[in-house]
Amino acid sequence: MKTLPSAGQRFINGIIPENPTYRLLLGMCPTLAVTNNVKAALTMAFATTFVLFCSNIMISLIRNLLKPHLRILVFTLTIATFVTVVDRLLAAYMYEMSKQLGPYIPLIIVNCIIISRCEACASLQNPFISACDALGVGIGFTLGLVSIATVREILGSGTWLGFTILPPEIWTPWSIMILPPGAFMTLGVLLAAVNYIQSKYKTE
Repeated sequence: MKTLPSAGQRFINGIIPENPTYRLLLGMCPTLAVTNNVKAALTMAFATTFVLFCSNIMISLIRNLLKPHLRILVFTLTIATFVTVVDRLLAAYMYEMSKQLGPYIPLIIVNCIIISRCEACASLQNPFISACDALGVGIGFTLGLVSIATVREILGSGTWLGFTILPPEIWTPWSIMILPPGAFMTLGVLLAAVNYIQSKYKTE
């Protein structure tokens, strides 16, 4: 019988070896749609991590009750419950950000990152390991979104988290970077950089 990864392995794998953005290429919709500024990227990343953490624990607790033909339905209903909680909290306490993110928070329900972790980890292992897996993947997803948003916001607006990094006197913002084409270009360049670094690391 194949040995499943430990809690530490699950945590580390989610950050770098199985990073959802740069290694598995999962969750591309929010990665491309909400990374034109770091604040929105962080909000989406934290919301996704919260839903992933709660869903993993809940699915792990009921894993022995899951029926094979109903498991995806149960995953989706569980995820939808926690997405609703996040959506209402954002609307209540971060209304402007809630409006800015628009439909992308509800779309967390069908985010393949969360469903894949429910299937690959939470439905097979105990709540502690599932929680570590969720935290690792959440950190990895956050790193992915923030790195893309950092490049796009600095080059596209000259700011980072709203603070001026490149004053107008020395930098003319590249408006394309905060538009959809900028998301694709930034993702492509960073993916190439990650693959290059990995190839160099393997050859050494």
